[in-house]
Amino acid sequence: MNATALIAEDEPLLAANLQAELARLWPELSIVATVGHGEAALTQTLALQPDLLFLDIRMPGMSGLEAAQALAEDWPETSAQTKPFPLIVFVTAYDQYALQAFERAAVDYVLKPVQPDRLAQTCARLQSALRLRARQQVDAPALSAVIEQLRGLVGGGVMGQAAAAPPASPLRVIQASVGNAIHMVPVDDVLYFEAADKYVRVITAEREHLIRISLRELQPQLDAQRFWQIHRGTVVRCDAIATALRDEAGKITLTLRGHADKLMVSRMYAHLFKPM
Repeated sequence: MNATALIAEDEPLLAANLQAELARLWPELSIVATVGHGEAALTQTLALQPDLLFLDIRMPGMSGLEAAQALAEDWPETSAQTKPFPLIVFVTAYDQYALQAFERAAVDYVLKPVQPDRLAQTCARLQSALRLRARQQVDAPALSAVIEQLRGLVGGGVMGQAAAAPPASPLRVIQASVGNAIHMVPVDDVLYFEAADKYVRVITAEREHLIRISLRELQPQLDAQRFWQIHRGTVVRCDAIATALRDEAGKITLTLRGHADKLMVSRMYAHLFKPM
């Protein structure tokens, strides 16, 4: 069965071994790219639109799970030029706790070091899934299912750790450096936070600040009941939201109280906005 695949693995020997085993087990499978970090996995998968994606969980920078989440957010709307969302196989060295989480989700995994017998089972599952997809012409429902699976993996602490507990004392003040001065910005005044490379933009009704911390590091310090993640790069104070507008394509745009900025909600977090 002909198909295309991308391998994302930061250890060259393991990537080469996986590619060699796939060539032996599935000669018709074409490896369109092999990349070594999550950002490259994201950009190359969006550009090449392979049928399959083998994602290492631990990679420099963006993890495999974060790359999968970003792909689910950024995958283009289905059209004649767009292929269905790729079937994802996670490559992991995690313990049984993590494996149980993967098994509960409808995505496959292979354990490092990759064993030929286990990889053969994965190839058979993938071929079956591709045949089913071709017969049923599965497009948008497949992406919706992936999003639900990723929510479960992220929420289930699949990184081999328990889900992070809320901070004992949520952050109350942001200390933003401007020249020689440090501006004390009450968190209650923040409308939203937005990732900007290695910085975070802190947006209030009056002005914008830039702080040298990643959004990933900042978010656990915030009160999760008040600050909602709506995109991998955006966290908004929920009581600063005025309206959530859903267009005909199902995309959600937020308007804010006392500010002209509009925020886009990604597919991963659209479930937060449902009428009571």
